[in-house]
Amino acid sequence: MTRPSTKPPSGMRDFLPGELLRRRYVIDVVRKVYELYGFAPIETPSIENLTTLLGKYGAEGDQLLYRILHRRDALKRALEKDEVTEGELSDLGLRYDLTVPLARVVAQYGDLPRFFKRYQIQPVWRADRPGRGRFREFYQCDVDVTGTDSLLAEADVLTAVAKVLEELGFTDFTIQLNHRRLLSLLIAAAGIDPEQEEGALISVDKLDKIGRAGVLEELAGRGIDETGAERLLELIFREGEESDQELADRLKERLGSDDAAQAVDELLEILDIAAGGPAGNRLRLNPGLARGLGYYTGPIFEITVEDLAGSLGGGGRYDGLVGMFGKNPVPAVGFSLGLERILLVMEERDMYPPLQAGPQIVLCTLDIERSRAFAVAEKLRRQGLRVELYPEAAKLGKQLQYADSEGVKAPCAAILGEDELKNACITLKALASGVQETVPVDEVATRLDALLERPPVD
Repeated sequence: MTRPSTKPPSGMRDFLPGELLRRRYVIDVVRKVYELYGFAPIETPSIENLTTLLGKYGAEGDQLLYRILHRRDALKRALEKDEVTEGELSDLGLRYDLTVPLARVVAQYGDLPRFFKRYQIQPVWRADRPGRGRFREFYQCDVDVTGTDSLLAEADVLTAVAKVLEELGFTDFTIQLNHRRLLSLLIAAAGIDPEQEEGALISVDKLDKIGRAGVLEELAGRGIDETGAERLLELIFREGEESDQELADRLKERLGSDDAAQAVDELLEILDIAAGGPAGNRLRLNPGLARGLGYYTGPIFEITVEDLAGSLGGGGRYDGLVGMFGKNPVPAVGFSLGLERILLVMEERDMYPPLQAGPQIVLCTLDIERSRAFAVAEKLRRQGLRVELYPEAAKLGKQLQYADSEGVKAPCAAILGEDELKNACITLKALASGVQETVPVDEVATRLDALLERPPVD
């Protein structure tokens, strides 16, 4: 009989202590900053009704949904049919993002604040091809404001995510800014058929991944003629060292419509409002930015860093999404930071502070009763120390070797024998330096740091 594989499914991961500690560090920073800006946490189920998910992400997004088969008799009845439709096989799916579930929540609960500021940090699932920094199960760190069409909301979420990245130590990120209506106008100005707009946007959205030549090839594959494709890319590329204001003026002039002027002015207003906060000098107009999700209706954004293909996150305004679940439309805007991408860049740049998840002290015992050793370990824990008690009878050398082994790496071992018990003391040994000292059990927490800072013994 073949043994089952010990590997997780493709695109999924196990998180061992060291990696999980780094994830928790980043999540704690995100949570603290989001709450500083007045956002409250929510959580939603991992599983949603397919009717909630389908039709919100465009045709390509729908293909990436993880669908859950009917259970028991319902599945059996479906499989007994000669011809089976997708709807007869599945009625549930794993959530694809955190925005659509938020829209459902806002429509469901009428007693939420008028201006609902929420954050949500949970995993999502997409049946995508895994790659560098891309997984089938991954965490999003979302921050959203519902209930207002004021551009202050855009500035609010952009400032919050910029503050998160600053707190994590990022100094080279840029927040790309565009407008969904402006994209439609640019496509029309390029002479591209409105029916080809969705396909054109999907291709333009890959500009930073596959480059100009790759986008032109994709556009041709979608039936868009070379003249229209070249004209579109000409419109969305900056001219030399063009400033945001110069770019805005050029777009207004080239497009020449009130609708274009309004979209451009909204982007300029966001730049103006956010100028005094952490996002101020990070914002940059980018008429080629095309977020892939189909529910955006207004300003859209994306955060990039110099050495990462793709983005650290993105978002935008989605005024029509909540209305799909309720009677009344509700304006909304949000941003989603991609935890996996942030972790990848921080790891490559060695941006983490010193982090330790394991024990500060491994308690090693010398021929004493386990109950007495256990009681001493509890005394140390009551001092706020992280303590692991070596569980087996073994020579002291073996216990010390374990305390200093990979995966444990305790900075200190504590040695407890009959003499120490009689005198209510314990011998502390700094494993890196070899320095050791016998101290009262009740004073270990106050004496530990000084011991660890002493120079090595000769």
